[in-house]
Amino acid sequence: MSEWKVAVVTGGERGIGRAITDRLIEEGWTVVVAGIDDEAAFYLERDYSENPKLRFSHCDISDERSVDQLMRTVGSDLGRLDGLVLNAAIASPDRTPLEEIKLSDWQRVIDVNLTGAFLCAKHACHLLKSSKGSVVAIASTRATMSEANTFAYSASKGGLVSLVHSFASSIGPDVRVNAISPGWIHTGDFSELSARDHSQHLVGRVGHPADVAGLVNYLLGPESGFVTAQNFVIDGGMVRKMIYH
Repeated sequence: MSEWKVAVVTGGERGIGRAITDRLIEEGWTVVVAGIDDEAAFYLERDYSENPKLRFSHCDISDERSVDQLMRTVGSDLGRLDGLVLNAAIASPDRTPLEEIKLSDWQRVIDVNLTGAFLCAKHACHLLKSSKGSVVAIASTRATMSEANTFAYSASKGGLVSLVHSFASSIGPDVRVNAISPGWIHTGDFSELSARDHSQHLVGRVGHPADVAGLVNYLLGPESGFVTAQNFVIDGGMVRKMIYH
């Protein structure tokens, strides 16, 4: 990377978010990880204890005051923001049947997955416009397909895909905004998976977090300068394969 650049990655302390953090730092970015998992953050900060390109900020993205403070700190301490990765999300609780789900459970998922993304973009907007930056939102193939009783998660991811093209229309051309919709990305031990798991994908395997991180790196970088308002499905071809298991 020819110049110093700064990215904020929400939920960047674990899972797919950790892979995104690792890849961006490898590519020369300074990364501010915003999250609430203090245990995962401990290991993240330990691994980068001698690398000044990693910063962790405890931030609940569903709380506007917390998000506002995060972006103010980024602006004052680092002076710029070139990339925003909207990765933080929570799942629908316990796959509760429709007639039993609590409104508070529904609302919590929407607050984090959808409203949280909105708040981060809102408060980062002026910094991103100044740097001609880029936003990448991590949505999901659940925006267009579902398992039973995942109402809030599916709705939040569908809303996020729509929010992305609305953002792109509203803050472009200064800021490019795209979504990535991962399919089955395994964040644990691949030995846990079966041959049947892998065979459901046209590429012959379940996805790695690094697969998503590579696409994030591309969409934040200059090579994707003509790309905005798009949703990239990264699922090994699973949604295109007819499966009769």
